[in-house]
Formats: sequence, C-alpha cells, structure tokens
Amino acid sequence: MRTPALQGERIWDDHFLIHGNPLIKSPLLALESFRHYLFLDSFSVYYRPVQNISYIADYFFWNSDTWGFHLTNVLVHVSSGILLYFLLRELFASFFLRNFSPGSRIRALRRLRWISAAAFLVALIWIVHPVHSAAIDYISGRADSLAFVFASAGWLLFLRAQRTARPILRLSLCALAGVSGLLALFSREIAVVWIGLFVAHLLLIEKRIPVAKRVGALFCCGLVLAIYIGCRQLPTRPSGFSSYDVLHSAPARAMLMARALGDYGRLMIFPVNLHMERTVFDPVSYRSRADWQSGIETEYLSILGLLVFAAFALGSAKRGRGQLMRIFGAGWFLAAYLPISNIFSLNATVAEHWLYLPSVGFLIFAAGCAIEVPRRYWKVGVALVLLAAAALSTRSYLRSTDWASAETFYRRTLSSGGTSARTGLNLAMIYTNRGDHVGAEKIIRKVLELAPDFPLAQNNLASALSHQGRTKEAEVLFARLGKSAVETRKEYPHSWMGALNLAILRCNTRHEESAIALLDQARQEYPEVWELISFESEVLRRTKGPDAALRLVEDFARKNWWHHGAALALGRLYAQRGDVDLADAALRHASWLDIHDTEALRLIAQMRLRQNRLDEAFQAQRRAVARQPDEPRQYVLLSDILEKMGRTTEARSVLAKASQLRALVADTSVAN
Repeated sequence: MRTPALQGERIWDDHFLIHGNPLIKSPLLALESFRHYLFLDSFSVYYRPVQNISYIADYFFWNSDTWGFHLTNVLVHVSSGILLYFLLRELFASFFLRNFSPGSRIRALRRLRWISAAAFLVALIWIVHPVHSAAIDYISGRADSLAFVFASAGWLLFLRAQRTARPILRLSLCALAGVSGLLALFSREIAVVWIGLFVAHLLLIEKRIPVAKRVGALFCCGLVLAIYIGCRQLPTRPSGFSSYDVLHSAPARAMLMARALGDYGRLMIFPVNLHMERTVFDPVSYRSRADWQSGIETEYLSILGLLVFAAFALGSAKRGRGQLMRIFGAGWFLAAYLPISNIFSLNATVAEHWLYLPSVGFLIFAAGCAIEVPRRYWKVGVALVLLAAAALSTRSYLRSTDWASAETFYRRTLSSGGTSARTGLNLAMIYTNRGDHVGAEKIIRKVLELAPDFPLAQNNLASALSHQGRTKEAEVLFARLGKSAVETRKEYPHSWMGALNLAILRCNTRHEESAIALLDQARQEYPEVWELISFESEVLRRTKGPDAALRLVEDFARKNWWHHGAALALGRLYAQRGDVDLADAALRHASWLDIHDTEALRLIAQMRLRQNRLDEAFQAQRRAVARQPDEPRQYVLLSDILEKMGRTTEARSVLAKASQLRALVADTSVAN
C-alpha cells in the first residue's frame, strides 16, 4: 500500500531535516537536540527533539539512503495502528462494561468478542486511510506518528498497571507511562491533546479506579507537562517573526473554523483531491464583489462544516447503547480539531496530516453510530467496512505514488489545486538543478505573480538569470534583495541568500573585496548563519591567508561545538597554517560529529603521512575505509600508506580492491 513512496526522493523539508541537518549526524548529538528547535534557521518554534533523534537512528543505519527513512515511517505508522487496536479495545470495554474493574474487563472481553472486532475494524480503517499519506509517505511528517506511538503506549501502560497486584511492577509501569507521555510531547505538540483525552477518560468514565490512583495519575500528568514546558525554554527563540495572520476578526475566524471542519469531514468520508498546501481561504476573493461572487462555491465547506458539527451534536444527544461511545468519539475529534481549527494562527488553514489524531475520534463516533444497528445486520456491516478498507487501501496506494519523486509530487500538487508560491518555487528549483534555467525562470515569474515580495523566489530568479549569462539583471535583483532584507526577514527566513549569491557573483568576476564587504555586512545582521560565515572565511583564506579566516570560524565553532561543517573547516585552516596538532584535534572532533564523514579522517591520514607518522595515518585511513567501503579513492590512499610502511603485498591487495570497485561502477554506468 505504501510501496510507491518507499523509493521516494527527499521532498520539501526532507532536504534539511534528513540531509543538511547537522544535529542528526551522530548519536553524540542526541541530548543536544533538546537545546534546539526542529529547524535551525527558521521562524518556526517546533520543539520536537524525539523526531530529530529518530533521524539520528536512521542516519546511523542508512546514511543518506531515503529508503530506510521511509521504511521507518511505515513501521512507526503500523505500530501506531497496532497500539490503537489495543487501546480502542480497552476504551470500548470501559464504555460498555463500566461497572467492571479494569482486571475483570479483560476476562469479559473474551466473551464479548464483538468489542474486540469493533476495535479492530476502527483501527483497520484508520491505518489504511489515505488522508494520513503526508504523515507516512513524507519523511518529515513522522512527528504525528511518533507522538501517536508514545502517547497510546503510555495510556496502555497505565491501564496495564491498574491490573497489576505487585506494587513495584505497578509503580514501574506507571513510571514508564509517564516517560512515554513525555516522549510523545517531545515528538509533537499535539500530544497535549492526548493528555487531555486521558484525563477526561480517567475522571469521567473510569469510575472503578480508586481516587488515590486517579490523583496520582493527575499529579504525574502535571509533572510531565511541567518537565516539557521547562525543556521548551532550552532553545533560543529565533529572531524575527512569521506573520500568519490574514484576518483577525472573530467572524472571519468562525468562518475559517467552519470551512476547515467541512473540509476535514469531507476528506474523512470521501478522500479525493488529496494534496499538500491545502487552504480554505483565498484572500483574492475578498478584494471586490465580483471576486467574492466567483469564489462563492467554496462556501459549501462552511455549510458542510456546520452539518458535521450538527451530526456530532445530534449523535451525542441520541440515547442508546452506543451513546457514551459517540460522546467520547465526538469529544476526541473536537478536542484534537480545536488546535488546528484556525482559532489560533498557524502556517496553513488546513492540512491533511493534521487529521492523524482527530480521525480516530471521527471513527469512534462512526462506530458508536453503527452499534445502534440491529445485530442481524452486523455481518453485512462488517462486509461493508472491509470493502471500504479495500477501497481506501487502493486510494492510499495511488496517493503514495505522488511521493515517488520530487517533480511528480510538485506537479501533482499544482494540478490538484495546491497553487502556493512555495510549491511552484520548489518545482522551479528542480528545473534549475537539471540545468533548465529558462524553464525555471518561467515558473518563478508565475510564482512572483502570486507572491511579488517572496524573497526566495526573487533570489532564485536572479540565480536563473545569472546562469543564463544575464549577469547585470541578476546583480540588480540580488542588490534589491539585500536592501529589502530588513523588512522581508520579518516574514521570511533565509532572506540572507540574496547577499550570499551576490557575493558569489562578485567573486566570480574577481571582485573579492566587494564580496567580503557584502558578506561582512550580512553577517552583522545574521550572525549565526553558517553559510555566510563559511563562504566569507573561504574568500578570506584565498585572498588573505588562513589567519584572516580563522577568527570567523573559531568563533562560530566555539559557540556551536556540535556543528560538523565548522569543525571540519577549522581543521583545514589549522592544517594550512601548520598547526598540525590543533588541526588533528579539530578534525577528529569533526569525524565524531558525523559518523559517515570520511573527509576529516582522510585529511588526518594525509597530514600524518606527510609527517611520516605512518601508524596514525594507517589507523585514520582504515576508519575512513570502514565508513565508505564502496569508494575506490579511500583504498588508493590506504594503499599509499601501506606502501610507505613497507607492507607491499597488502598495498597491492588494497589497490586491487580499488580497481574492482572502479570496474563495478563502470559496469553499472554502462548498464544504466
């Protein structure tokens, strides 16, 4: 069902989170993840260290192979579905067996198999539903499923503890439940809703749990939240702000809430036209009466939203054996929907992956309605549910094909209605990367019609012009970007790119002093951007020597000990200056900050080889070969070291290995 996406490329935020992210390159940085927001150079304040730690594990095993990252996403989602089944079985039993203690319910479930069957069918529909594609097929969407796994596991651990007679085991299970809840919060902020649902169930439904245990559970929930809030103070808040507010009035927010509810309800029942960059608000439709009339058809979402709310209200009010189930399902959906309802300003008005948690409540409510059907029709109902699961699985498979490649994803997103500036820009960047700068220019100019002040689009347009040889036009655009950065940086991250690209153009035309002046000014405004520091230090190294560059790199590396690129650059500069011991220390530090890096080890081996410290050179290069066993050049350097050590036979064997690898690469290229 998810197989088309397993071979998928890096898309959108994946380029940073699983490739350019320095915090995932070594297990040594696991604790450091708690001191940073998810994105290092962004206005967003997503605090998700567990998501980064999961990428650390993937990077450790898979390096840059996206197949492994996608596989982890699928496994985490499947685990969520399995845990959901067991949790729903417990919850459904608590609805229909309220007078039973938690221990006796398990025995009763063996007789009332329809409760387990209902839990299985709800979990099955949830796990195959295509609306979750962005949380599974998109590597960066993993936060939803991680939070789900830990939160549901924590809830189940607590319920298991209530059936345990041994005090030490019960206390251990409760402690594990608290840790699991904390990990859920560290995975995604929506876990706060999980805690709210747990508390509501504990106080309003679980009547047979003693008061003392309930008070203890509430205390633990408060402690978990306090620890989470404390840890959220560790990162430094990004300078600037992101302006997401389009409308501030209460009627406008109410309208957006109704539209979003209508869109989510429609997607749950009839999941077609799935795509990223969804929206239920078009500011153009408010410019004039004619624009408003042309956009009136979108108002059906508001009506649909009111109908969805009315269905929840009427279903919850209707008496019957499934009433408590319907009330809890409606409460679950609305509690999880409220944070994404547009009552608060977010970076979008709707998003499919935001339904990951609310959809459970929707399905619980639907199951509560189905329970009212006479028993003689239940087999027919089960058959219909299985048929729906098959249809949803097929739709999920088709949706997964959208993520097969970046170009497919962006093209299908645009054709499905996701006409955002970001989508168009990302498609243009694909054209740029394959050398079609004319095609990229056409797309970017269309993007700028939608968002004339979008600095990244302006920057990429200037870059496309530069690659076409239209240097003067590009310089004018880059200069304009630099002047407007003071204002655009308040709304857009990466507004420093214009200054960087203009400096690169100046260097290409042999105007290094002008480039240094530009970079120095940009660095004053963006003091923590490594890209600016790295390029300026390189220009200084070429024009004035390593001493001039060291000051910049040393300062950044001292403040950011975890940054592999800074440690590597520092080692190179020390080596060029002749400080071999300092270079060795910096390069060894860099090699530990990226467990798949070979450049630092190669430089150490070359330095020690020149010093005739052959044993140290051999040890460093042997580590490089172990990290990159399929790279011929690693064996060539190792062969040179062995030759110097007088181990001629081994040197020839290693060199033969390099030749075999080159031949294998050549055969593969011919076959392709």
